[in-house]
Amino acid sequence: MFWKIYKTYEDILNNGQDYFILIVRLYWGWLFFRAGFWKFTHHEQAAGFFNYLGLPFPEYFVIFIAFVETFGGIFLFLGFFSRITALILTFNMIGAFLVGHRESLLSIFSKPEDFYMAQPLTFLLASLIVLFFGAGKISIDYFLLKKYYKS
Repeated sequence: MFWKIYKTYEDILNNGQDYFILIVRLYWGWLFFRAGFWKFTHHEQAAGFFNYLGLPFPEYFVIFIAFVETFGGIFLFLGFFSRITALILTFNMIGAFLVGHRESLLSIFSKPEDFYMAQPLTFLLASLIVLFFGAGKISIDYFLLKKYYKS
C-alpha cells in the first residue's frame, strides 16, 4: 500500500518536471533579458560600474555582457539552444561572482547568508537547472530535436 501511494506521488512529480523547467526558463529568461537590456539602455552607468570593478575596456565589455544576457535571456525564455545558452549564462554568473561579488563567494562557508543573498546566485542556479535538466518538452529545442533527430 505504501509503495503504491509513493509511486503515485513520484508519477505526479515526474509529470510536473516540464512545467517546473518552463517556469524557471520563463522567469529567469525574462530577468536575464531585463538585466542585459538595462546594460544597453544605461551603457554609461554600466560601463562606469565595470570600470569601478577594474574590468578591462569597460565600455566594450559591458556591450559584450549586455549581448550575452539579453540574447541569453531570450533564448532561455524560448527554450532555444537551451543547454548551450545555459552554459554561457553559467560562466557569466560565475564571472559576476568572481568580479562583482567576490566577498560573497568567499564567504560561502564562513558566512553563508552573504553567499545565498548575493544577486548572481539565483541566476546561476536557474542556469544550472537548465544546463543539467534541459529545456523540457515545452520548448523550441524539444520540437526541433523531435523533428530533426530521430533515433
